[in-house]
Amino acid sequence: DECIQGDDNLQSMIVGTVMRKIKSRTWKKQRYFKLQEDCMTIWYKSKKAGNAHSTFSVNDVETVREGHQSEVLLSIADEFPPDRCFTLVFRGRRGNLDLVADSADEAQSWIKGMKKLIENLENMGESEKLDQWICEWFKKADKNNDGRMNFPEIRVLLKMMNVDMNEHHAHRLFMTADKSQTGTLEDDEFVLFYKMLTQREDVLRVFQDYSGDGQKLSLRDLEEFLRDEQLEEVDGVQQLAMELIQRYEPSDTAKMLKAMSIDGFLMYLASAEGSIFHPRQQSLYQDMTQPLNHYFISSSHNTYLMEDQLRGHSSVEGYIRALKRGCRCVEVDCWDGPNGEPIVYHGHTFTSKILFKDVVIALRNYAFKVSEYPVILSTENHCGVEQQRVMAQHLNTILGDKLLKSTLDGKIPVSFPSPEELKGKILLKGKKIGGLEESLNGPVEPEDSLTGEVSDEDEAFIQFNSRSFPQKSKQRLSKELSDCVVYCKSVHFSSFKHSRIHSKFYEISSFTESKARKHLREAGAEFVHHNARQLTRVYPSGLRTDSSNFNPQEMWNTGTQIVALNFQTAGVEMDLNDGLFSQNGRCGYVLKPDFMRMSERSFDPEVPINREGYRPLSLCIQVISGQQLPKVNIKESSVVDPFVRVEIHGVPLDQAKQETRYIDNNGFNPVWYDTLRFTIHAPELALVRFVVEDYDKASRNDFVGQYSLPFSCIQQGYRHIHLLSKDGTSIPPASLFVHVRITNLV
Repeated sequence: DECIQGDDNLQSMIVGTVMRKIKSRTWKKQRYFKLQEDCMTIWYKSKKAGNAHSTFSVNDVETVREGHQSEVLLSIADEFPPDRCFTLVFRGRRGNLDLVADSADEAQSWIKGMKKLIENLENMGESEKLDQWICEWFKKADKNNDGRMNFPEIRVLLKMMNVDMNEHHAHRLFMTADKSQTGTLEDDEFVLFYKMLTQREDVLRVFQDYSGDGQKLSLRDLEEFLRDEQLEEVDGVQQLAMELIQRYEPSDTAKMLKAMSIDGFLMYLASAEGSIFHPRQQSLYQDMTQPLNHYFISSSHNTYLMEDQLRGHSSVEGYIRALKRGCRCVEVDCWDGPNGEPIVYHGHTFTSKILFKDVVIALRNYAFKVSEYPVILSTENHCGVEQQRVMAQHLNTILGDKLLKSTLDGKIPVSFPSPEELKGKILLKGKKIGGLEESLNGPVEPEDSLTGEVSDEDEAFIQFNSRSFPQKSKQRLSKELSDCVVYCKSVHFSSFKHSRIHSKFYEISSFTESKARKHLREAGAEFVHHNARQLTRVYPSGLRTDSSNFNPQEMWNTGTQIVALNFQTAGVEMDLNDGLFSQNGRCGYVLKPDFMRMSERSFDPEVPINREGYRPLSLCIQVISGQQLPKVNIKESSVVDPFVRVEIHGVPLDQAKQETRYIDNNGFNPVWYDTLRFTIHAPELALVRFVVEDYDKASRNDFVGQYSLPFSCIQQGYRHIHLLSKDGTSIPPASLFVHVRITNLV
């Protein structure tokens, strides 16, 4: 295989290595690991078991961490030196694989080799990825490993790939692809078979509509398509057509003729430029110099939990995962721990405990890996004064100048600094003695440390569990910890009116979802106003012991910036969070619409029609076809009966969903041509979610894949939607092909 030539690391991985797989201090077992010839699959088995083995694809590995960089490996640090240890981190919610090699050299071989393989994958073009995907299937189905496939093997493969195909038709394609006429397909013949099988009639139809001679798109044909269908800007359309031919046309002859073949056309439509998400809005495109409270901020609740709130496992990995997903506000619940060290866990429950210090170290290491914009550390502090001092000490010594310790210019501010000005800074949110003004004007008298309120979160907890826990009404605060709080002082909320008159901009209140809903119903416009001046945090109800989430859209409609979700729980709520924050370089900050930032404008999410500048839009989506939808049911015999649901999430008036019909037994290339229409009254706040499900008349439909994006990021025309799994990770090459039109209603 050309990928391993001259690479000693990959060659030794192909030979294979015995390493210890570590799950805990006591679970350490030897496993034989090797890289398969395809340079894509890692195979491993235990030394003694019969022939049972496991495999995973290099595609699934996100990064390699060297040394003791996971909780499991830190727990055995005294037993194995760091230069023999490494961790494979997987995409999505799959657990890490912690390994110890027999020597530092062997560990280095695997670390360098894996990094090389991951890098190769990242540099692969779309067509190489597809060929490689086809070859992976070929290997799965070539049961006797002879590198050839007869027709019965091909039939089994088609089932695996979710194709329920007419036998006669499949056989005809098989004969055509069998160029060597051996009654079997070798790998390059199989690629040909696969490409004939996946011929896109739907794309061919569009191609022929615009092609003058039915064979190719001339430069002028392509310009016309880009202008009339894709609604690209008229001025740059000739230049764009030239660039697309250069970038996507595989045939040199066509390139010389300044033309595009059907293959080039399909490559363009399957690329990022042909996707439904506007590439310009995927990069950092918003003004980042507005005050912090003018942005929606990607926020996590109970960040330390990996599962549910009652018995879940607490872990520093929770923080690393959230930060890697672009989260910019994480939460710690701190309690007095043994040996004078504060601990983090979900109080009064059976969740496991971690050290506050370790959380701060993870913050230092991971806070700014995917975004340089500020991170807010939201503290629920149940510690006594002594351990609060220890907390302050850890924050100062571990974070150093990353911790924001005073206002930016040392003067008394009247509004928030911007994300731009706070780049690389960690802001502590918590209780504070006195205000910013006093702390800038000189020392605070120590007896003030007796005050400090019970936060709403404690209150919700006390009401929920008041049978068993005495109510603490006042908590003493340590001056050291109080001094670490600058722009985010947690306060108790009385009313919007009280806040308007008395509150300082840096005072932040937290509501449970039910309190927030009450305010939203009773005073929507005031809620929006309040958030134009102050920060608000909304978090899931204490009754959600399964760590389920509420719908964040409802809260974004009020301009609430910090809508805290359980990142560890997959579902529509996290899909929407990922959707909103997939724009603007995934930096975790999204600028609120201007009518939510102006104190002189009024906006009530319940009555969007009343706002100045109200312009409703009509959204028309033709769902044309699906490609290679993954199998949901593992049962050999079953093939998907797919249908598509399009959901609009926005102000209450915009909430809507519509479905296509379902197609019997075809997950491979179902065709719908069904048109769905929506009216959107507050487009600036709307998100669109595409869901594919497997229709089942007897029981609940199974989830197949989804994709969510902001309405404002949609590209019109013929577009592909690249579907994501439940975990929000990609499932190539599963996609939908749609046509989108947005028009003014008025």
